[in-house]
Amino acid sequence: MSHKARTEKIRITINDVAKEANVSKTTVSRYLNGKYEYMSEETKELLATVIDQMGYRPSNLARSLKAKNSGVIGCIIADIGSPFSSIVLKGVSDYCNQMGYGVLFANIGNDPMKEKESIQSLLDNKVDGLIINTTGKNDDYLLSVKNEGINIVLADRSLSIPNMLDTVATNNYDATFDLVKYLHESGYKRVAFFTQDMSFISSRYQRHHGFKDAMKKFFNQDGSSTTYVINIDDSEDTEDSLREFVSASKDEPAAIFTINGVTLLSVLHGMKRLNIEISPQLGICGFDDWGWASLIPPGITTLTQESYECGVQSARLLLERIKDSGEIEPQYIELPAKLIKRGSTNPKFLMEAKNK
Repeated sequence: MSHKARTEKIRITINDVAKEANVSKTTVSRYLNGKYEYMSEETKELLATVIDQMGYRPSNLARSLKAKNSGVIGCIIADIGSPFSSIVLKGVSDYCNQMGYGVLFANIGNDPMKEKESIQSLLDNKVDGLIINTTGKNDDYLLSVKNEGINIVLADRSLSIPNMLDTVATNNYDATFDLVKYLHESGYKRVAFFTQDMSFISSRYQRHHGFKDAMKKFFNQDGSSTTYVINIDDSEDTEDSLREFVSASKDEPAAIFTINGVTLLSVLHGMKRLNIEISPQLGICGFDDWGWASLIPPGITTLTQESYECGVQSARLLLERIKDSGEIEPQYIELPAKLIKRGSTNPKFLMEAKNK
């Protein structure tokens, strides 16, 4: 069986096995539970062969959920290197510990294949449910897992189709829209949107949507011409985008908005290499406040997310689902992002500091 087939095998159900073997579901269930009384050797061998060929793993799907709860949940994080993600995990862990639950954790490095493999591995360990910070590229697979009776809560990133799975996320659209409005009120004439690849990642798409709508309303621009998708691992790429935006801005006051903390850091490093300073003519701000933003003169304006609360609420929602197995509509919990205004987007302050 191919590697791809093995990662997809969670889609196989006990009904599929029964149909393939041309036996009853009860017979398959008895075989899976080791109840071989009144079962012929021929039937046992047939079921063993069919189960192996189909890649069905009986110990880790709905059967494990029907049994006594394990008292353990699984948590999958897209990139533990991100401070946001590590704080989400801490929120999950703290709440679960308080409620007497253990947490098995997997870091998938933004790899969609590892996401599938980690889900399968955690289910092999009979977790009672999953909290997933998804890569955004496994929507159909996640829905198939849910359809097997597995409780899932998405943390920070949602599916492309809304209201299909429980989700806890930041109010990305509104927060970005309001920040662009603030930049307009502060006197900036142009705003750039620096981002990593936005494909499949709902939080990034929502922020860009908010940016474009705000640019249209407050600057009479659609925002596309000042959107820069950069590779943060390629310093030249970041520098080229910075040169282009700064050059095009000429003498107009301009500001840079970064989609997240790692992009903000990449842009600040690029500015330093190019000897571009934060000034009355060039401001900078972005999502995520990781502590160091206030330490970089003149202080970086940020949108701070409730990452710890995202973890807590994800865990709370999952444990509620585990406790109540009834049919409940998926919930979407939106957490506010707080705008922290600092000197990096205050032209008057920057001018006064320059003239001292």
